[in-house]
Amino acid sequence: MKVEIDNESGFCFGVLSAIGKAEEELRKSGQLFCLGDIVHNGIECDRLQRLGLRTINHDEYSSLHNTRVLLRAHGEPPSTYAIARKNGITLVDATCPVVLKLQQRIHMQFEKLDPATQQIVIFGQKGHAEILGLVGQTDGNVTVIESADEIDRIDFSKDIFLYSQTTKSLENYNQLIEKISNRIHDGRKFVHNNTVCGQVSHRREKIRDFAQRHDVILFVSGRKSSNGKVLFNEIQKVNPESYMIESCDDIDYSLLSGAESIGICGATSTPKWLMEECRNYITDHFRNNSTT
Repeated sequence: MKVEIDNESGFCFGVLSAIGKAEEELRKSGQLFCLGDIVHNGIECDRLQRLGLRTINHDEYSSLHNTRVLLRAHGEPPSTYAIARKNGITLVDATCPVVLKLQQRIHMQFEKLDPATQQIVIFGQKGHAEILGLVGQTDGNVTVIESADEIDRIDFSKDIFLYSQTTKSLENYNQLIEKISNRIHDGRKFVHNNTVCGQVSHRREKIRDFAQRHDVILFVSGRKSSNGKVLFNEIQKVNPESYMIESCDDIDYSLLSGAESIGICGATSTPKWLMEECRNYITDHFRNNSTT
């Protein structure tokens, strides 16, 4: 039996940078607050918690004074920075550069927006941390839609400036662009900005190729990972023998029986060490069973 880990899977640059900053701070002081889960992977969060990282919500954050708080890769709205200035909080800002650039673009668009004739629309997951940060750039004056099924919420009699959450499917985004193009009123402007992260969109193609090379795929991802849901959907399109797991504890060995080739891959929020642990559990399991 061959068990292979996808070399392209694992933390994206933004997540890797955030975790690196957290580990650096923890080596200095042994404790650090993080506003929200540093990554949408519970097992990696547990590892960092054991090192001294304490995850807090926005209510807890508002009550802090004169301490250090990490801002994760997803980014934060301007109100978070205002609280830090007011309460003497030192921010360790790990906002992904791609997300930060998107925040700046939306803020600049909002500054020159004429609400009577123009609108900003964001394609993304409502309530997602990145979306909350993006919406904050407009003081909430933005329309967020999760799919093309919701385009009736857009005012097609106004100019439309469309942006996307960085981890959304580029294919779905392009479908949305096409549908809006067909609906917008004559004489109105439609500007669509390709703000899907290139690293994320390229992984979709590469992970499909990886999935096609194996009999069974184990996709390691946290259940809350938006990117994980997108990538797993792509894998299932090309390999129906694909299963999402969070850790080696979720492995159903009966699904692997008879497979000659097993592929292990993961989301941009999945640590490499976790995929390696799953591989080792599989090889040990079948090695021990073959000798009994």
